[in-house]
Amino acid sequence: MKELIDNQRWFFNTHTTKDIRFRLQQLRTLKRALKANEQLLYDAIYADFKKSEFDTYATELALVYHDIDDAVKNLHKWSRKKKVKTNLVNFPAKSYVIPQPLGVALVIGAWNYPYQLSLAPVVAAMAAGCTIVLKPSEIPSGTSATMKKVISEHFSEEYFAVVEGGVPETTELLKQKFDKIFFTGSTFVGKIIYKAAAEHLTPVTLELGGKSPAFVTEDCNLKMAVKRLVWGKFLNGGQTCISPDYILVHRSIEQRFLELTKAEIEKEHYSVENGNYVQIINDRNVERLQKMIDPEKVYHGGEVDEEERIISPTVMHNVTFGDAVMQEEIFGPIMPVIAYDSLDEAVNKVIDLPKPLSCYVFTNSKKAKNKVLNEILFGGGGVNENVVHIANPNLPFGGVGTSGMGSYHGEDGFRAFSHYKSIIEKTTLFELPLKYYPHTPRKLWWIKQFFKF
Repeated sequence: MKELIDNQRWFFNTHTTKDIRFRLQQLRTLKRALKANEQLLYDAIYADFKKSEFDTYATELALVYHDIDDAVKNLHKWSRKKKVKTNLVNFPAKSYVIPQPLGVALVIGAWNYPYQLSLAPVVAAMAAGCTIVLKPSEIPSGTSATMKKVISEHFSEEYFAVVEGGVPETTELLKQKFDKIFFTGSTFVGKIIYKAAAEHLTPVTLELGGKSPAFVTEDCNLKMAVKRLVWGKFLNGGQTCISPDYILVHRSIEQRFLELTKAEIEKEHYSVENGNYVQIINDRNVERLQKMIDPEKVYHGGEVDEEERIISPTVMHNVTFGDAVMQEEIFGPIMPVIAYDSLDEAVNKVIDLPKPLSCYVFTNSKKAKNKVLNEILFGGGGVNENVVHIANPNLPFGGVGTSGMGSYHGEDGFRAFSHYKSIIEKTTLFELPLKYYPHTPRKLWWIKQFFKF
């Protein structure tokens, strides 16, 4: 591990990665490598948890390709020296900010979207001009091995390397000195990453999780709300960090919401064979999710096939905040529905909980929309939509509090792996002598005037 990082630091210090042409070349190489090996990538992820080619392209590779194209298109603009105003006290001078890569970056990916959540941060690090060590999640072993194969065939390890393994390998990596760590995963592991980074004062971006609520008000377009929520909740078998974790529905429309949700699930015919559903990632998570399902509160679904690692799309009703399903992030195909009478009370309850990664509100009321958006602190979200904000590179993506720190995508990803160096540049032809000794009352008076502007 140490030799790998030392070699990457040596390569970074050659200043090769600071060349915009080099960065553009690497970004294009990454896209070509992924395109040339798409079938290999599809086969690996299907072997890991039966994710279809359609869903793999739509929710993983397409987003990575889009990130690469966005970076290639905008890299010159993002990397440009940016002029800023100079205040009068520094006259005569010019001021500007220079973005520079932080150095050797460690990217630790997540298992639920193993390509997108590993490679999107890599794209940002490449664009910024860092060297990269990628540690994919070991849980989907096929995708990890495939990324290792594809990347090692197209990049030198001194620039971009993949380290496979589990806790021992990650622990050893975290002992090394990096210039940036980017982690996607659970809040529990995020704390371990943050503590390890503190030993070297390494800056971190933590993309974590949490229980993301969705509010459904009595005046919404209910059929559309249900259609979009069912799609967002059961996408990837519910194993999506920004999926609506639980639904807060006004009591007056609760029964209609449940009926429409059941009908929409049945209409979609969720199954691995139909290509719109996946397995739960492993046996441990099947067992964890099974414990959350209270049979007495199941409105629809609830079937568990332990051998195939399939849990049917499940809707629970009469749920309270004290139920087992509300004690941790679900990360699976279980939709708890909680009825509320007062939006004020529902919002205040969410405010009392840890800050969510995402929050959604389905409403036609401007007042209700503004209440949710203005009073709840969360990472990102949507109005009359869910999940898709991640697909807009112009929106910074990240959490707040226990759901994460820092953000990325588009220019925000470039910023996450960059340091913005502030420079003031003065002429040597002349200057105002106010700062030099002797310090007189007259000079002090003039300094006070200059600081007013």
